[in-house]
Amino acid sequence: MAEPTFPKTVTLAITGASGAQYGLRLLQCLLAARVRVWLLLSDAARIVIDTETDVSLPEEGRTEDFLRALYAAEAGQLTLFGKRDWFSPVASGTGAASSLVICPASGGTLSAIATGASNNLIERAADVALKERRQLILVPREAPYSQIHLENMLKLTRMGAVILPASPGFYQKPQTVEDLVDFVVARILSQLHIEQTLLPPWGNC
Repeated sequence: MAEPTFPKTVTLAITGASGAQYGLRLLQCLLAARVRVWLLLSDAARIVIDTETDVSLPEEGRTEDFLRALYAAEAGQLTLFGKRDWFSPVASGTGAASSLVICPASGGTLSAIATGASNNLIERAADVALKERRQLILVPREAPYSQIHLENMLKLTRMGAVILPASPGFYQKPQTVEDLVDFVVARILSQLHIEQTLLPPWGNC
């Protein structure tokens, strides 16, 4: 039997900034849209997910199967790479997906990417996206921003990254926390050119 094909591949990295809900909801929506997802989770992200959400991730070796079942992913649609998996496709310009989203992106991650640290697979994947001039979307969730955060975001913007803060709007009259999360996720999906119904276009709210 031939393996299923997917119209688009997106690398999604979730780091330890507050706002794990944004990353998990984005993962759910990407899978529902039949996008193939290469997923990267930092150690801190696992702690934040356990703290902020009702999702209890199992040990690292079982996480991929758990998330595949949780979000009803198709066979071959979701792959989780470890932080030191240097042979994964995201670690090389010859194999990386055309789009990388880091959601949420911690201040430490922004700093590491801005300086080319590449100490783990998330940082390396971002380094690849920048050097190959591919789409890199960073979703910081911090308040207030320090001068260091702002300078790093400006530096990354000048390198070609898109800074899309987790700053929900209210013109759609949100009724729940989920509505606020969906606002940000919808903006990310639009940047990825993936059709979404979470947020109507301006003027149709």
